[in-house]
Amino acid sequence: MPCRRTWAIANIQHAVRCYPGRVLAYAVMKQLLLLTFVAFASEAMAQDAQCVPERAAMVETIRAYARLEADVLGPQGITERVLEAMGKTERHRFISERSCSVAYMDAPVLIGHGFAALKFDDTVLEVGTGSGYQAAVLARLVRKVCTVEIIPSLAEAAAKVLRELGYNNVSVKVGDGYLGWPECGPFDAMIVTAALDRVPPPLMEQLKVGGRLVMPLGPVHAPQQLTVIERIAPSETRMRSIAPVAFVPFTRSQD
Repeated sequence: MPCRRTWAIANIQHAVRCYPGRVLAYAVMKQLLLLTFVAFASEAMAQDAQCVPERAAMVETIRAYARLEADVLGPQGITERVLEAMGKTERHRFISERSCSVAYMDAPVLIGHGFAALKFDDTVLEVGTGSGYQAAVLARLVRKVCTVEIIPSLAEAAAKVLRELGYNNVSVKVGDGYLGWPECGPFDAMIVTAALDRVPPPLMEQLKVGGRLVMPLGPVHAPQQLTVIERIAPSETRMRSIAPVAFVPFTRSQD
């Protein structure tokens, strides 16, 4: 496969091959995604059983890439806590085909529209719900997830699957993520999944002192920098770039 600027949840192998040492941080961010398991219909249960080896293989692939990219991720690599959450989250439930091979393959998954240092008691804001998979993994790692999606159909579909699977600590809202979600905050961490050339001021206002915001910063049609912004005092932040990445542009409301 030729190298392309295609960055998606499961695109780790392509990213490492085409841009070695640069973009695994983004793949990890997209994979950082608390499942309260509920009873499924017999058909769904049968497929879940079929997906166990595919899900396990995905986790082992990510673990292997983490070892290869230790210079990017540091000595800790990807924690076993994150890998365990991914191993228990049924990604096939968040895509329309619900195919084991498609859901866990080492490639991007279409959803129909084109380093946060998380702790158990955190409240996290996700800007860009998408299919809802990342929110599901995040929910395994923190107390509360608030996720904002500007496309109503995506938000509704994600909310439905999350509700069916018993993710009681995830709230989904249709809206402009640039404005955050003040009523759901303040937040210990934020993850923005689309590119902007600046940090949205409303998000910084809703970020707790000591909190971190992870997002791609830079122009839409050129490589951006995956950036961590820490709020170290009420009026002081610290910013560091992690790696060059290429994200889709941030979409704003026209209202």
